Amino acid sequence: MADVRIILSGLWVATMLIYLLGDVLRLFAGHMTPGEMDGEPATQTMWLGAAVIMLIPIVMVVLSLTLPYPAIRWVSIVVAVLAVVFNLFGLPYEGWYDNFLLFVSFVFNGLVIWYAWTWTSAVP
Repeated sequence: MADVRIILSGLWVATMLIYLLGDVLRLFAGHMTPGEMDGEPATQTMWLGAAVIMLIPIVMVVLSLTLPYPAIRWVSIVVAVLAVVFNLFGLPYEGWYDNFLLFVSFVFNGLVIWYAWTWTSAVP
């Protein structure tokens, strides 16, 4: 079996790609207007907030590979739980595809939690 660090890193990459796919499909489906958030013109602060949120899974990829055990175990659990809670506030989305992708991201976040929770060794 692959090292838990590699599995966690891969799950975070997959989660990030799901978020990006949802954004792209929302644009193509017409469920988003470029330059707006929630029907209002987006401000620089809103774009910064979106950038920070989208950076979380990217940072988790790096941390999964570099942060020492057991710190990465607990950081993974906390961040995955917070990601699920954050995304629950957006439900339901207009498109079925978006709700499906969000469900898949919940599965991946659940796997992050499960792998981190059951991780019992700091073997590299």
